[in-house]
Amino acid sequence: MEHRSPHSTGIRHPRPPFDPDVERALDERDDVVTGLAPEDIAALRATAVLPSRDAYTLGGSFEDREHETVAADGARVRLVVLTPAGRPGPFPVLFHIHGGGMIVGSAYDVLPDLGIPALELGLAIVSVEYRLAPEHPYPAALDDVFAGWEWVAREGAAHGLDPDRVIVQGVSAGGGLAAGAVLLARDRGGPAAIGQMLVYPMLDHRNDSASARQMEGAGAWDRRANATGWAAYLGGLDQGAVPAYASPALAQDLGGLPPTFLEVGSAETFRDEDVDYARRIWAAGGDAELHVWPGGAHAFDALVPDAPLSHDAREARVRWLRRVLGR
Repeated sequence: MEHRSPHSTGIRHPRPPFDPDVERALDERDDVVTGLAPEDIAALRATAVLPSRDAYTLGGSFEDREHETVAADGARVRLVVLTPAGRPGPFPVLFHIHGGGMIVGSAYDVLPDLGIPALELGLAIVSVEYRLAPEHPYPAALDDVFAGWEWVAREGAAHGLDPDRVIVQGVSAGGGLAAGAVLLARDRGGPAAIGQMLVYPMLDHRNDSASARQMEGAGAWDRRANATGWAAYLGGLDQGAVPAYASPALAQDLGGLPPTFLEVGSAETFRDEDVDYARRIWAAGGDAELHVWPGGAHAFDALVPDAPLSHDAREARVRWLRRVLGR
């Protein structure tokens, strides 16, 4: 019998409309990933383009360094550290975890865009180069992320960072890793975060919500692509043995988490699992800010960066960051 999560009715409803700018980009661009099969992973990786040093330092507005730490299994973990140039530290830290469906991506991804609000707010960025699946299934990526966060807590002060003011931030698959790392830190008693920012996060390996079914075959990163990413990450794990640190939607208790920012598009696979995660944080007595962007496909702000919807999303992130940093 086909497994269904508690959130799915098994009925596929008409999908919500895309924002006009988003729909236009989906129609015109040829680099949007909708469905993805395992045999397509190598080709997807081959299309990746790293930003130039000038781009990710915003023309020298950031000083950049690389550091290394060691994961629980002894693997070397690379960290990219950006600190505002010519300013005195210590700097609060945006600990960034890149997206890519667990199967593609780099620590340098989106740093040019992330640097703009970080510079405005006086934040350092620490971005972690975690191991990718399927070559490195769970818990490799999570172990790398956690090791990087522990490096900030242990050694960050020596590099101009404030280990007591860390916001864990992740995008898409990185959002799922961020949520898993924050759960792990809660249960282990540290390291500490003053907030977690989950940008359209990948939270539920069951991949069977109403929105996942509703959006199959449409938009960006649909249910088929999501199945490929999760299968790569979970490797040979039995479905009944998947831990909440891998698939945070499984967590029984969402109490004791730091203030959370969570956003998702109304027209994407992750909508319902993300909305439910915010609901369960509130139900556990927690602090969560949720944005569901009308007509947003997955990663809509990267797809149409100049659209009004994307401007609104970026401004909401900055407002939340400023509030959390001001507490």
